[in-house]
Amino acid sequence: MVHRIALNFEDGVTRFIEARPDELVADAAYRAGLNIPLDCRDGACGTCKCHCESGDYSLGSYIDDALTEDEAAERQVLTCQMKVKSDCVLRIPASSTICKVKAGSMSAEIEAVQQLSASSIGFSLALKDPGGMRYLPGQYVNVSVPGTTQTRSYSFSSMPRDGVVQFLVRNIPGGLMSSYLAERAKAGDVVTIAGPIGSFYLRDVTRPVLFLAGGTGLAPFLAMLEELERGGANQPVHMVYGVTNDADLVELDKLEAFAAKIPNFTFTTVVAAADSTHPRKGYVTHHLPETALNGGNVDVYLCGPPPMVDAVRAHLHEKGVVPTSFHYEKFSPSEAHK
Repeated sequence: MVHRIALNFEDGVTRFIEARPDELVADAAYRAGLNIPLDCRDGACGTCKCHCESGDYSLGSYIDDALTEDEAAERQVLTCQMKVKSDCVLRIPASSTICKVKAGSMSAEIEAVQQLSASSIGFSLALKDPGGMRYLPGQYVNVSVPGTTQTRSYSFSSMPRDGVVQFLVRNIPGGLMSSYLAERAKAGDVVTIAGPIGSFYLRDVTRPVLFLAGGTGLAPFLAMLEELERGGANQPVHMVYGVTNDADLVELDKLEAFAAKIPNFTFTTVVAAADSTHPRKGYVTHHLPETALNGGNVDVYLCGPPPMVDAVRAHLHEKGVVPTSFHYEKFSPSEAHK
């Protein structure tokens, strides 16, 4: 039996390795050709210290100078003394470049493209090597634009299923990828995807969770909800999904299905336009329930355009709410990030 370990480098690159229960994580990483920080190999120097964000493990012998009691209590680990008992996620305090790690790359074919609204496009890719593309729900990849040397970065809006992955992206008038998807894309077109990338991903759910999505920033949350549907959620998970116009609200059928299948999941939609007929007008910050903030004992995940991210952060500061953890990702058309 082997366990899967996600290694998240500080520049956002993620690589997956597999380790046997009797194998040290450092050995498993080097067996896979990943040069994570390492020196003494005896639990004495602390060079291989990193943080285990999820999963069960055991640690061998080490000295206090390498890993203090307090650090161990905070789930700091030494990979030269660590053996995993389950799938794990490790945050490596070094860049992938320094560790000579490259993001994975593979070919995929356009399976389908759907114009969900004037502002949103959904598309799916059939992976050439399904087993080679692993990612954490919430991460993104760089997708090549056919016929060009350009790439665009898009969050997965699904977990891999039967070798197919999905994306939800903003339709930018005149945009390079938007024009391709809206006008020329056809099933069988080949693209290259590189990744996974990003530190915006779902952690273990151990307290109430608040999802805040702006526009096509909904994409990573759809993948997170798929993961929660598979594994269940023992804590309340609430989403506030805000858009500019009524027509921008997309994938509501999926959200309704998640709400029916995930016992503790609820969601609210908000529309900003003054002429909207939606029952809840305004911005996401106008519709943050106090119960969802849980007095700060909450994990907040936020994905949207920069003004939304800044507004939410300012709103929480004004209310004096400091979430236990706060994970966010900004995107903007100019960066062509989503």
